[in-house]
Amino acid sequence: MDRSLVLGYTTIGLAVRRALPGWPPDPLPRSLEGRHVLVTGASSGLGIATVEGLVTYGAVVHMLVRDEAKGAGVAERIRATHPGADVRLWRCDVSDLDDVRRFAADFAGEVPDLHAIVHNAGVMPPARTESPQGHELSLAVHVVGPVVMTEALRGPLSDGAGGRVVLVSSGGMYGQPLRADDPGFTTGDYSPTTAYARSKRWQVEMAPLLAERWAADGITVATMHPGWADTPGVQESLPTFRRLTRPVLRDDAQGADTSVWLTAVEPAPPTGRFWHDRVERPTNLLPTTRASGRDRAQAWAWLREAAGLD
Repeated sequence: MDRSLVLGYTTIGLAVRRALPGWPPDPLPRSLEGRHVLVTGASSGLGIATVEGLVTYGAVVHMLVRDEAKGAGVAERIRATHPGADVRLWRCDVSDLDDVRRFAADFAGEVPDLHAIVHNAGVMPPARTESPQGHELSLAVHVVGPVVMTEALRGPLSDGAGGRVVLVSSGGMYGQPLRADDPGFTTGDYSPTTAYARSKRWQVEMAPLLAERWAADGITVATMHPGWADTPGVQESLPTFRRLTRPVLRDDAQGADTSVWLTAVEPAPPTGRFWHDRVERPTNLLPTTRASGRDRAQAWAWLREAAGLD
């Protein structure tokens, strides 16, 4: 079903896969008891569903949000819905690398042992926008910010039984190549959906290199796509798409299922891979999107400079 969008990405595909033999089992109950997990973009859509899924396994979930007042309201609702849930609120603008480094320093001072980061924060600006450091906003939020944050939290992530990093990608990346020659989308007519999909392609292509970089610390990396979910982002940015597909769109919990599974299942899934509905998937469905070794090397050099990696 990987090549069939309607079957693969919707509630139909999920229902079929769950009914077939071989569906990967749920993590053990309370498998995350007392373990600390950081979720970015935690105040809406897939972020809320990810937090709710993780607390059912006993995790202490740190909700990273940009709007603190909104996040506080969401946290209270989660505590009311899940009695005994330990959710804690932090504020950070993931697009601003100075803010990311400030947050990471504060966080590491309070949480010395971090089990996982779920990089869920996402944007789709209607016009080309730059971060405070001058990076195109989609790439800043989906790639550069998460890499800087993870680098700054390598200490807490490597202090336990092996940290995990989950990057929430998108099936939209299947339609885009790795544009290492134009990471900032400075040429051609800017398209919000194309910029979004390009940044998601960057996540998938950089994941194996990040996995190699962090392997010595015992940190694993996974990228995943949630399928077509009826998130606030889809509702705001893709109204026509939503109108046409709403009957078969996944709900937030269905979209967040694989992120939760990747975080909670034991042993940790193989590092550097791309996942959908709990199974490793191919990263290319079209020959025109396959990145060359030169493309990846160019992209990696750009990312190292943008993120300030040594």
